[in-house]
Amino acid sequence: MRAFTYERASDPGAAVAAASRAGAKFISGGTNLLDLMRLEIEQPTHLIDISRLPLKEIEQLTDGGLRIGAEATNSDVAADRLVRTRYPVLSQALVAGASGQLRNKASVGGNLLQRTRCPYFYYDGPAGCNKREPGSGCSALGGFNRTHAILGASEACIAVHPSDMAVAMTALEAQIELLGANGVARNVPIGDFHRLPGDTPHIETVLQSGEMITGVVLPPPPPGRQLYRKVRDRASYEFALVSVAVIVATDGGTIRGARVAFGGVAHKPWRSVEAEAALTGRPATMATFRVAAEAAVAQAVGRGHNNFKIDLAKRTLCRTLAHAAEPG
Repeated sequence: MRAFTYERASDPGAAVAAASRAGAKFISGGTNLLDLMRLEIEQPTHLIDISRLPLKEIEQLTDGGLRIGAEATNSDVAADRLVRTRYPVLSQALVAGASGQLRNKASVGGNLLQRTRCPYFYYDGPAGCNKREPGSGCSALGGFNRTHAILGASEACIAVHPSDMAVAMTALEAQIELLGANGVARNVPIGDFHRLPGDTPHIETVLQSGEMITGVVLPPPPPGRQLYRKVRDRASYEFALVSVAVIVATDGGTIRGARVAFGGVAHKPWRSVEAEAALTGRPATMATFRVAAEAAVAQAVGRGHNNFKIDLAKRTLCRTLAHAAEPG
């Protein structure tokens, strides 16, 4: 780990002002950043501690939605009564992530910004890593890529976004609140917040220089049953091979509305509008679910070790939809 200076921000305005300093970076729970600093993948020269800013509240909005402060811990959000009763898919996704100790430290904002767990990103490889050193190549293309992307990838990067929480928030159509160094606030839909790799996989979000996440706004919960399912190599403390967040509203055995988001398959949480279109207005049967699953992965590309993910994504979606559409 390289030497750095440190300050504790007194308020959000002071935090974003301090972030204009060259080499500055925000730190909250530090559950991802500190690991990357130890490996010298991240090399900030100045850390701005935002963990004590007044951004921990979870509050109901007048329109029936919910605002979650960026400094709220994953544990607190998962346990919140309003989240558990009105947005259960989010609570389920949070509990599926990491360990209890990490959830007690990890913040909502940090969860959205966590970086890929590709082994070549952490330890490099013979062909380089474009996320660590732009233009150096992607070792995963011809290397071990069992956990890598099947959708939305490019020849520059096939890593996946590791968050469970962000998958559920994508299905819920969350808005990300941002505060810039000039004091200007803006909201970005979560579907637009994370970027696909293209030719610049090291640019992972639409955050501008010095911007800070201050909160997440969830619209009023949509009708229907919400479920999150995560498939992984072991039962706990493991990233998803494939995960699915679904929200399914049925009426008399017919699907009236559906939302589908995948995790573990792309560089960002993957909203499948193709699957949603194949479900809406159709009978809630396994035949319909299979058609939706085929539509969801129609553009999927395997890279060898991860070919199994295509069928796994289909089976996971079908099973989750079947449970979500069960009567009662």
